[in-house]
Amino acid sequence: GALGWTLVEYVLHRFVFHAATAAGPGAKEHRKHHVKVDYFAPWWQKALAAVAATLILLPLLSSIAGFTLGVACTLGFIAMYLLYELLHRRAHTHPPRHRYGRWRRKHHFAHHFADPRLAQGVTTPLWDTVFGTRLSVDRVRVPRRLAMHWLVDQNGEIHAEYAQDYVLVGSAKGDASVEPRAS
Repeated sequence: GALGWTLVEYVLHRFVFHAATAAGPGAKEHRKHHVKVDYFAPWWQKALAAVAATLILLPLLSSIAGFTLGVACTLGFIAMYLLYELLHRRAHTHPPRHRYGRWRRKHHFAHHFADPRLAQGVTTPLWDTVFGTRLSVDRVRVPRRLAMHWLVDQNGEIHAEYAQDYVLVGSAKGDASVEPRAS
């Protein structure tokens, strides 16, 4: 179930939320998230999605694999979905505390700020590797106006411990000037 969620996370992110013609409510919410990186859809929408997924998956998986395995897979799927929501929010709101957290933030913010067509997996690079959408950058170029609060100090500059992974672009006054891109 948990592995199943990671595939659904990738597919939804790539083909629904980032579809060129996506006009549905999920795509609209996701575009808000890319414009203001501390915006998240309300928790009630996420709870509703979990309930809907349970109502669909439980009978489907139970009929295919039996009740016990169906329940286990459904619970694994929903648990991973909820963990994804927590990890995604924390990537935006809290600094990394370990290697995985550092990787996850760098990977996710490369998606936000380098190329939103790539790095679709938020919790794992597995499906980006499988489908050829993995994105590797030395340093993520973060627009000053969108810098996460944990990334910058009270003067608006990157904390020293994150300088090897991130660079701020644009002026402190918000004009369009940017630093030259490093190769």
